[in-house]
Amino acid sequence: MEGRFEISSRLAADSARLWQHASSLEGVNRELMPLCRMTFPAHARTLTEATVPLGQRLFRSWILLGGVLPVDYDDLVLVELETGRRFLERSTLASQRVWEHERTLVPMAGGVEVTDRLRFEPRMAWMLGASRVVVRALFTHRHRRLRAMFGTVP
Repeated sequence: MEGRFEISSRLAADSARLWQHASSLEGVNRELMPLCRMTFPAHARTLTEATVPLGQRLFRSWILLGGVLPVDYDDLVLVELETGRRFLERSTLASQRVWEHERTLVPMAGGVEVTDRLRFEPRMAWMLGASRVVVRALFTHRHRRLRAMFGTVP
């Protein structure tokens, strides 16, 4: 059994600026905080086609609740990466047998539409309901932070 969630925001920023944010783990953590943050090695600060071997585990990232308490980990694997446009992560987490996160950036008049699509399968089927609640809350928070950082396009 799997869960799915999708959310989009129309942001008042140019594609290059948004891509720089989305492809850096510091940018990811700016979206996640103060709820949580992800650890990453120094060499993985920015994810580019030159530094990311597609389809291979890049590193294990600990997910820290409130930025301090380890609650999960992500064995981060990018399977597709189109600089400036999209990435597709297909990883495993301690809590999820399957974790798929696709982020796309589509230019539009006055800004960029950012869309996150999630597909996930908890390791224990009875956790699906809780996983749905957590994923929805986490990505709703991330998009609220994106809108606060970059502004919105009506």
